[in-house]
Amino acid sequence: MTEGDAVRETQGMPATVQSIRDDLSASGVAPGMVLLVHSSLSSLGWVCGGPVAVVLALEAALGPEGTLVMPTYSDDLSEPSYWKAPPVPETWWSTIRQTMPPYDVSMTPTRGVGVVPECFRNQVGTLRSLHPSDSFAARGPHAETIVSEHALDFPMGNGSPLARIYDLDGWILLLGASFQCASSLHLAEYRAEYPKKKQVKRGAPAVVEGKHVWMEFQDFDWDDSDFSAIGASFAEKTGLVRSGRVANGMAQLIPQRPFIDYAVGWMESNRR
Repeated sequence: MTEGDAVRETQGMPATVQSIRDDLSASGVAPGMVLLVHSSLSSLGWVCGGPVAVVLALEAALGPEGTLVMPTYSDDLSEPSYWKAPPVPETWWSTIRQTMPPYDVSMTPTRGVGVVPECFRNQVGTLRSLHPSDSFAARGPHAETIVSEHALDFPMGNGSPLARIYDLDGWILLLGASFQCASSLHLAEYRAEYPKKKQVKRGAPAVVEGKHVWMEFQDFDWDDSDFSAIGASFAEKTGLVRSGRVANGMAQLIPQRPFIDYAVGWMESNRR
């Protein structure tokens, strides 16, 4: 969506830091929460201040005791033979492995998660985990606990920021985003047992003893094709999803721990 499209589609007055904060609070975001946010800025209409306003509104709604978390993935730092959006020629793979700049916690940009996380990761005081392709950023009292020990192998599993949010009884906010974006369901994939679950090798560039190397790590073959179905089932069966309007879009607030626990059971019953 272009900025002109956002202006045309915005109903009434544009969103501001204060109006977004008020909408978030009305939707259930409360001071002191640990909150993992997946966002789509364009779905909110024209926002006065763009991604900066959204970040400031989230922080205001959470207050100084709250902890804000966002995905800051850099999935271009990954095994090129797995790339699908878009794929690249096989003749390029070796060059990519040999020359892709390694992950830099402050310099490597996000990819595929939108402009709000990219803005958030650059905010002074925000911490970012060290995983080369599947990092998360956090700010607040629990930030270091969430991002400091992000395991290289199985980066969305029990050694991930997702698992630390689970330990802290945190929440997920889909801000103009769908259940398809709810990466917490990858933690459920790690914990669930089902027949088609498959372990794979992934890779990323790294510097070891001053040399550029291609580092391999273990992971599972993710499958997000049923995430929307899981989210809809959880909302219907439990009634725990809170929905509200934020600016020109919709938000869904989800308690992460029961959501993951429910998803584990759903996957074990429905994935074959």
